[in-house]
Amino acid sequence: MKDKALPGIGEDRNGLLDGIRVFALDMDGTVYLGEKWIPGAQEFLARVEASGRRFCFLTNNSSKNADVYVDKLARMGLTVSRDRIVTSGQATIRYLQDHFPGKRVFLLGNELLQAEFTEAGVELSYDHPDVVVTAFDTSLDYAKMCAVCDHVRAGLPWIATHPDFNCPTETGFIPDAGAIHAFIHASTGRMPDLVIGKPNRGISDYLLERVGSDLGGEKLLPSQIAMVGDRLYTDIAAGNRAGFVSIFVLSGEASLEDAQRAVAEGNEEQIPDLVFPSVAEIPV
Repeated sequence: MKDKALPGIGEDRNGLLDGIRVFALDMDGTVYLGEKWIPGAQEFLARVEASGRRFCFLTNNSSKNADVYVDKLARMGLTVSRDRIVTSGQATIRYLQDHFPGKRVFLLGNELLQAEFTEAGVELSYDHPDVVVTAFDTSLDYAKMCAVCDHVRAGLPWIATHPDFNCPTETGFIPDAGAIHAFIHASTGRMPDLVIGKPNRGISDYLLERVGSDLGGEKLLPSQIAMVGDRLYTDIAAGNRAGFVSIFVLSGEASLEDAQRAVAEGNEEQIPDLVFPSVAEIPV
């Protein structure tokens, strides 16, 4: 098999975009930075809608629920409904419903995520759980750290919402879910049994389910979904693992040099199908 090559910037020689029905968009670094739109991003979203296609936002961040993103986008001038937001927290809830129905869950997560789990019918238990779920808990304290390690050390199934080590902010980085996994591992010797979020299939499979229901009502093939993002190891790898069309934009974290390095190292999982300077240049 011929090694995967890096496409030229702005090139779509095989017409991959022609078959796209849904654009699944990463958020920070892809459509906005902080509270500012990437230039041309709003116009891109309008073109997608005008073409009869759909878009949704796909994020690993489980410290926020869909309502938070709806409110943020509204402040920035874009009105969207909750069904346009897909999070690792939502995907984790669906996995629990499918694989651990009726089980009590110890959730290491903030109040927003706890409310989302409870609203979905997941029973939360601090002292007597059947399964452990760890998320990006911005309310983490030492008591929680001890409790989660006790439950993991006892051998309970352990599911994590996503793997990111750091979360970008306007002033730098703060420890994310992956850093939480690291301290639990240091204390218990275990890592999560399953991680749901990008680049893993849990969130991609959930996205496929969603686009077949509340995001349009038609059953789509993976090749009809474009995963658009600025991170090679999460966004692009997620798209490639799921069989989506992976679109790398140069408006955020990773650079063209990073993609070239993936090619040189033979890391096909992180080599995008298409490359554009930003979403503004994606033709739809």
